[in-house]
Amino acid sequence: MNTTLYAQRRAALAAHLGKDGIAIIPTAPEQQRNRDNDFLFRPDSYFFYLCGFAEPHAWLVITGDGQSALFCQPKDLEREIWDGFRLGPDAAPAALGVDAAYAVSELDTRLPRMLENRAVVWYPFATHKALETRVDGWLQTVRARVRFGAQCPDQLRDLCGPLDEMRLVKDAQEQATMRRAAQISAGAHIRAMRRSAQMLRQGHDVREYHLDAELLHEFRQHGSQYPAYGSIVAAGANACVLHYRADNAPIRNGELVLIDAGCELDGYASDITRTFPANGKFTGPQRALYDLVLASQEAAIAATQPGARFTDPHEATVKVLTQGMLDLKLLDKDQVGTLDDAIHHRHYFAHYMHRTSHWLGMDVHDCGSYVEPSEVGQVSERTDPLSGETIQNRPSRILRPGMVLTIEPGLYVRPSDHIPKEFWNIGIRIEDDAIVTPTGCELISRGVPVNADEIEALMRG
Repeated sequence: MNTTLYAQRRAALAAHLGKDGIAIIPTAPEQQRNRDNDFLFRPDSYFFYLCGFAEPHAWLVITGDGQSALFCQPKDLEREIWDGFRLGPDAAPAALGVDAAYAVSELDTRLPRMLENRAVVWYPFATHKALETRVDGWLQTVRARVRFGAQCPDQLRDLCGPLDEMRLVKDAQEQATMRRAAQISAGAHIRAMRRSAQMLRQGHDVREYHLDAELLHEFRQHGSQYPAYGSIVAAGANACVLHYRADNAPIRNGELVLIDAGCELDGYASDITRTFPANGKFTGPQRALYDLVLASQEAAIAATQPGARFTDPHEATVKVLTQGMLDLKLLDKDQVGTLDDAIHHRHYFAHYMHRTSHWLGMDVHDCGSYVEPSEVGQVSERTDPLSGETIQNRPSRILRPGMVLTIEPGLYVRPSDHIPKEFWNIGIRIEDDAIVTPTGCELISRGVPVNADEIEALMRG
């Protein structure tokens, strides 16, 4: 473990707290799956970012003068037989680089004393159930000691703000981990593509769960701890369901398969989507829609560069997709008007209803404001043409080197009398992970082909 890196992060946060500030960061709770089993534990991202400690039942406290204390499970040799190794408070300072460590059973006793004579208490708002109540209880204990000269903090501040800003720009080590995660995930997509074509050529019954199994195998084979999210493996019309989960639907010759899947490695997510012909050969209509989505992604990639706005890739995507919808008669020019009219009135929304990008990092939809902080007060209003709601617009985030985002345009065509039948039930999404660089962006997920000809060549192999 690189304890220096975590110490640097804690020091940077401490500087933001102010000399009379104190921050309280719990890890995630364990979640019960059924009667005697929990879901596989994953630490809270904020907590893990600051100390790299992966055990449950732990808390981190950081003070404005740069001191840090960990509360964790004590050593218990009997429990370790059942549940595995515990680091314990005695070993934690040397192993993690924190200044002190205590048994988590001492939290309610020690926390009030740590809060005494502090002015501001920082903790992540609205992220941990009942955390506010816990803090209130500790403050009540402090207030009961004012007759003995103790000063009670009189301000509560949201820790998500400064931590989100810190996490938004990835350092060199984070970028290296994310490149590796994307590399593993790209290999998993290749494995699933090849498996689909191979099984169909051999005359086997192919199901979505077969390809899901290939993804999971490749993730774990190369050291990933978990999938970053529930994998989407959608055959045929299922690809038009945005959050479809891999099930038992058959994968048929002549249909497309959409896979949206990525692994998590050492706390960092990858997020890749590829759409491919189940048998390895695009039909004419499939290829026409696929090439349109790919062209829109290339426009978005060109717009992803330092100094651009976060919304610029989306606007570039929408322009290409909408023109393509008009050309392919997915939209009727006589009804929607010109390209500018179709964009202004959001007619494209019938076939492209999500955004082109989101932040990526420790969480697959990572933290970080999408509004430029220096311009947050610049507000304009507009009326949404679809819902009629009044929307407040604020200037979009300016992209900076080290920010990581997805670029994922899509096109989803459900049956309709107004649409050529050859396009019915086709859903296509192409998604890559991009690190903003000083000169543009680096696509870290292109280890899996994206060009239609290259996909077909891969699946023939």
